[in-house]
Formats: sequence, C-alpha cells, structure tokens
Amino acid sequence: MNVSTAIGLAVIWPLFGGILVLLLRKRPNLREAASLTTAATQFILIATTILPVVRSGGRPVLDIVEILPGLSLSFEVEPLGMLFALVASGLWIVTTLYSIGYMRGHHEKNQTRFYFFFALAITGAVGVSFAGNVFTLFVFYEAITLSTFPLVTHHGTEEAKKAGRMYLGILIGTSIAFLFLAMVWTYVVAGTTDFRSGGILAGKLSDGNLMLLLALYAFGTGKAALMPFHRWLPAAMVAPTPVSALLHAVAVVKAGVFTIMKVSVYIFGPDLLTSTGASTWLIWVAAATIIIAGCIAIQKDNLKARLAYSTISQLSYIVLGAALATQWGIMGGSMHIVMHAFGKITLFFCAGAILVGAHKSEVSQMDGLGRKMPFTFLAFLIGSLSIIGLPPMGGSWSKWFLMLGAADAGQLMMIGVLMVGSLLSIAYLMPVVARGFFRPAPIEDSSHGEEEAHGEGEGGIREAPFFCVLPPVLTAIGCIILFFSAQGIYELLSGIG
Repeated sequence: MNVSTAIGLAVIWPLFGGILVLLLRKRPNLREAASLTTAATQFILIATTILPVVRSGGRPVLDIVEILPGLSLSFEVEPLGMLFALVASGLWIVTTLYSIGYMRGHHEKNQTRFYFFFALAITGAVGVSFAGNVFTLFVFYEAITLSTFPLVTHHGTEEAKKAGRMYLGILIGTSIAFLFLAMVWTYVVAGTTDFRSGGILAGKLSDGNLMLLLALYAFGTGKAALMPFHRWLPAAMVAPTPVSALLHAVAVVKAGVFTIMKVSVYIFGPDLLTSTGASTWLIWVAAATIIIAGCIAIQKDNLKARLAYSTISQLSYIVLGAALATQWGIMGGSMHIVMHAFGKITLFFCAGAILVGAHKSEVSQMDGLGRKMPFTFLAFLIGSLSIIGLPPMGGSWSKWFLMLGAADAGQLMMIGVLMVGSLLSIAYLMPVVARGFFRPAPIEDSSHGEEEAHGEGEGGIREAPFFCVLPPVLTAIGCIILFFSAQGIYELLSGIG
C-alpha cells in the first residue's frame, strides 16, 4: 500500500469502525468485536506501513485540499506525530478491552453510543498526530472536543451535564479566543501555518510579540490543562472510567500537550525560543502547575479526582520540556507523552476495576483491598512507580532527559521542581498502595452478605471481571517494557527538528 494512502486510511479508519458499531448496535458481542478489530487493524496499519518510512528518515505527505495560498488541509508524518499516533492507536486496543469489562460489569447504559464516539475521538487524535500544519491540527483538535462531549455527559445526570458545559465552555472558549487567533496571526506574519524544521517565525515578530503569540498557543490549547485553564479536567471525572482513560492517556490531554510541543518545535523553533527568551515565562507557568496541582492531588480523597490533578501536574512536565527548548528538554517532554500515557492509563484502569469489583471510589476506603484485588493493586503500584519516575519503569527515562534539558538550559531550579514533583507523586499515589496492602480491611468488608455476593470466603481474591483486570496488567507490563525499549523511542525522536 502506498504510504500516502495509508495515512488517509489511518485517519478515517476509526470512523468506519464507528459506523460499523452503530450498525451492530443490537448485537453487543459483534459490536464490541468490531470496535476491537478496528482498533487492532488501525494500529497494525500505522506500525507496519507508516512507521518504517518515518524511522528511515522519511516524512510522508498527504495533501487533501488547499483552502488559501499557504493554507491547506494536509498531513505530514514526522517523528513526534508518529509517536503520538502509535500511543493513541495502541492504547485504543487495551481501552476497548477494558471497556467491554467495565461497561458490562458496571451495567452502563448507551454502550453503542459510547463506542461510536470513542471511535470518533481516535479519528481526531490520529488527525492531530499527522497534521501537516496548524490549520489541519486545529480542525482535528476541535473534532476531539466535540466527539468527547457526549462521552463526558454519558450518564445524563445534572452533574454530568454541568461537567459537560464546563468541558465545552473552557475547551471551545480557549480555542476560539486564543488558539484560533494564534493561527490567524501566524498565517498573517509567515504566509503559512506549515510545520517546518526550525520553525517559520524567525525575523517575523519582535521578542515581545513572540512571547504574546506563544501565550496564545499555550493557553489556547486548553486540553493541556495549564493553570488556570484546568478545571474542566477534574470536572470531567464524572464520566465512566474508560472515558477518563481516554481523556488522560489516549486522546484528549495528550492532544493538548502534543500541540504545544509541536508548535514550539515546528512553528517557533527551539533556536528562536532560546535566543529570544520567549518561552522563559512558560517554564515558570509549567513549574507552578506541576507543584500546585500535585499539592491539590494530595488533598483529594476521591481516587479519580486525585488522579485528575496528578494528570494536570504531569502534563506540565511535557510543557516544561517544550519551553526549555533544548535538545534534551524536547526529548524528555516528547518521551513523557508515551511514558505518562502508559502509567496514567494503568492507574485509571485500576480505579475503575476497584469501583466495579469492590464498589469503592475513595482513597480512605481502600484499606485491605490490595489483598483481595492483588492483580489490580500490583498494577497500580507499577503505574505509580512509572509516574513517580523510578527505574525500572519507563517514566524514569523521560524525567531523566527533562533534568538534562533543565541543566542544559541553565534552569537549575527546574531540576528542583522536577524532584519536588516526583516527591509529591509519591505522596498522593503510594498511600493507595499502602492502604490496600498493609492496612486491615474494615470489619464490614468481611461481612457474610458481601462475601456471598462476591462468591469468596474471607481473605479470598475478589477481582473485578477479567476484562477489567487484564488491561491494567498489560499496560503495567508496558511500563516496564518501555524502560528497556527506550532506545527505540529515543532513536525515533532523534529525527525531530
């Protein structure tokens, strides 16, 4: 297959899968098989047809239509986008597996609608990944927002509707007020919005205007959850756990930080950001978000809320890498896209498994659950260690390169921020594991009635349904594999620039 054809097919393939899901809505087994098959075949297409070309130094292109001179709907696959596409399509597979167990085990309604809009969101994510310019990225970025709104409001409750209004209000509001303006300004001064190695803005704007334009991009990308435009993310936790996994690991927030990284590298260019100091303020905004969100996470008793603020904190590691604008900073921030994705999706999968299997959602309720749900809590431990950044977990490499980037940029205080961020991660993640394994279960958890409901005697293993447990185990193993396979990611990302 021609690689240009493969690019177009990879983008629209989830849409075909979504239509098939609708057609099979009255046959749940076939509907879910169709979703899983679509996810698997898309990943295989990307990994076997497009990845080899990019790894060999190529940047395959697919032009769709020219809107104005220098402004077109087009795709160009470079290493950073290749990595994001692999993450989105690969994690779609395990998230679909997980959704089967969760949606059935939790007796969720409107499951066909869920699978359909999930597929549309993946189309948006791959479109963002392969975007050849800011205009194309903007189109698919907004497609992600609109396709995930029904997922956020899935339960249809007043709380869900309120969360949906905040979700749309902040994400659409920042896009129109800031990101769209940034795109137009870029086109006016550069005559194009194409992503080019080294950037397109050198000599086009004063230092002050460069800082302002970068601010429009950074805060206009609301999905990156930079403070103060972060409130939509904790509010969206009212959605089912597979949606939380989509928001935090597969598509939404990763599309945000990916956008900031790609704009920094291919619109501004690292040399321009370094020579003008235009991104220095963004370094401090990212640092503040890392620390403040981590401190808030410690105070949250609801597990999903705690993980939501953890995500806000961790996303700013990627923004920090982009703002440092050094080779190592860009490498560390880009690598953190995949490392955080695997670690955080593991944690959300575990949170959902705990809810389905034990009907617990608060950290204070986790006492003794680790002995009853050992696979779930061991997966949570591994995911936590990767988020913290300890070997042999993948997250240790991205934080290592970020520290190198901070040192290379002369931002020694940022090394301290990274270390404090990891300590905060320990403080808000490890209590879940400690409570689960080392605290005695409350007496009521050993009641006769509940034991009969789970079909086990006291002290027996009472995990969630198989498809709620297998995915976090797989992604936890992935966190370990990423530690030992980081060389391949490094070599792929070395082609950025």
